Amino acid sequence: MSGNNSNDLKPEILKLFAFTQKIRNELAAIRKPGEDSDRFNSMSQELDAIVAATEDATNTILESVEEIDAIAQDIRAMAPDNKPMTAKLDAIGDRIGAVFEACTFQDITGQRVSKVVTSLKFIDEKLNTMVSLWGKDELARLSKEIGEDVREGDKALLNGPQLKGQGVSQDDIDRLFD
Repeated sequence: MSGNNSNDLKPEILKLFAFTQKIRNELAAIRKPGEDSDRFNSMSQELDAIVAATEDATNTILESVEEIDAIAQDIRAMAPDNKPMTAKLDAIGDRIGAVFEACTFQDITGQRVSKVVTSLKFIDEKLNTMVSLWGKDELARLSKEIGEDVREGDKALLNGPQLKGQGVSQDDIDRLFD
C-alpha cells in the first residue's frame, strides 16, 4: 500500500516543483540581482519625481496667481470709482480663487502616490526576503535566461523623462551642437 501512496504523491511533487520553478522565474524577471536599481526601486523613484515635479509646478502656479492678485489689487486702488473695471477685477478675483482651489489636487495626489510608494516598498521587502531564500546567484542566472528588455525599434529608444542627475543633461546636448 505504501507503493500506491508513493505513486499518488509523485505527480503532486512534480506539480509543486514546476510551480516553484515558475515562481523563481517570475521573481528573477522582477528582481535582477546585481543591478543597482530594480524595477520596484525605479518605480518608487519615478513616483517620487512625479510628486516633486507636481509640487514645484503647483508652487509656481500659486506664486504667479498671488502676483496677479496683487496686481489686480493695485489696479483696483488706482481707480476705485470705476465700476466696470471693479467688476472685471472682481471676476479676476473669482478666477484666482478657483485656481487656488484647483491646486489642492497636488496635496491629494502626493498623498495617493505616497500610499503607492509605501505599497511598493512593502512588496520590495517581501521580494528581498524571497531573493535571500533562493539566493542571488541562482536568480541572477535565471534572469539572464529570461532575457532583458524586449522592446524593439523606436520603442527601445523611448525612456521618458529622466530622474534628476540621470540621463543626458541640456548642457551635454548643447555641447553636442557646438
